[in-house]
Amino acid sequence: MDFFNNHNKLFGAAFLLFIGLTAFVAVLPAINNEQNNAPLPGSAPLSEEAVRGKALYVSNGCVACHTQQVRNVDMDKVWGNRPGLAADYASNRRTDFWRNTATLMGTERTRPDLTSIGSRQPSLEWNLVHLYNPRIVIKQSIMPAYPWLFESKAEPAKEDVVVRVPDTFQKQGLTLVATQDALDLVAYLQSLKQTELPGSTVSPAFLYQKQEQKSEPTGEFTPSKTEISESGQMLYATHCQACHQENGEGLKGAFPPLKGSTVVLDKDPSLIVNIIMKGYDAREEYGTMPAVGANADLNPEQIAAIINHERSNWGNNAPRVSVQDVEQIVQKIKKMPVQ
Repeated sequence: MDFFNNHNKLFGAAFLLFIGLTAFVAVLPAINNEQNNAPLPGSAPLSEEAVRGKALYVSNGCVACHTQQVRNVDMDKVWGNRPGLAADYASNRRTDFWRNTATLMGTERTRPDLTSIGSRQPSLEWNLVHLYNPRIVIKQSIMPAYPWLFESKAEPAKEDVVVRVPDTFQKQGLTLVATQDALDLVAYLQSLKQTELPGSTVSPAFLYQKQEQKSEPTGEFTPSKTEISESGQMLYATHCQACHQENGEGLKGAFPPLKGSTVVLDKDPSLIVNIIMKGYDAREEYGTMPAVGANADLNPEQIAAIINHERSNWGNNAPRVSVQDVEQIVQKIKKMPVQ
């Protein structure tokens, strides 16, 4: 055929086919996305520190193990309050002229999804210790350590951010401090939060939820639904264990112990409920505790389950608190003026 013997026609047709496919596969979908997606009204832009931290997140290969995509399946409820939407990624733009958009949704779930890590674990102190050596706070962690993001100094400067780690991880006579790169990377992690949907918009449902088994009332004392389905141990492991450790002994110089703690053992649970809901930063020798209860939207049943777990383990032996007592304290806290 003349068409296959004429290189002008052959290469011309191939070029036109390439242009057509590029338009249908890449250009038109991109235009459609720009016209039909926009950032949610309440979404916050990244700070300068977070932008630098995002670049470090990419260069250190974090995306190889961590996703940023909450799927609409029940098992992903632990990573966010709602399934992810296209609008969550609409503020992503080209990094620069030469580098394409870094959405960082990830491809493997080797480690936890980080979509809302800024809400789940906002503590600067915990994130720095975790980056320096993850095994300090999570003994079973397979995440690599990032010691090149830290320096050991004989005399830290006043503006240095000191990282409190156990003595066995500290070089003798030196103090561990975070570099600006470490602070920037943590700033990016702290910025990762799901934006609330505007107004009365209903978020998509999580699919394949487990059906709860109903039991017939017996007339005897029956534990609450949460005490049956969500044990205090599981809630403690999810929200508290990363800092206070499985044995409740905390980490010396970083996070306080709950074993033998006067706050935990106090008959009046007002202070411990207040700490869980509002956080705590009153002891210089320890890192700041975030408002775990408020950040995770824990209800009184879940808070009571956590407190009762802490009061009855590691040798602790204090009276159980009731859901009703916790609920009353939470209501009082919510009525307090915001400081």
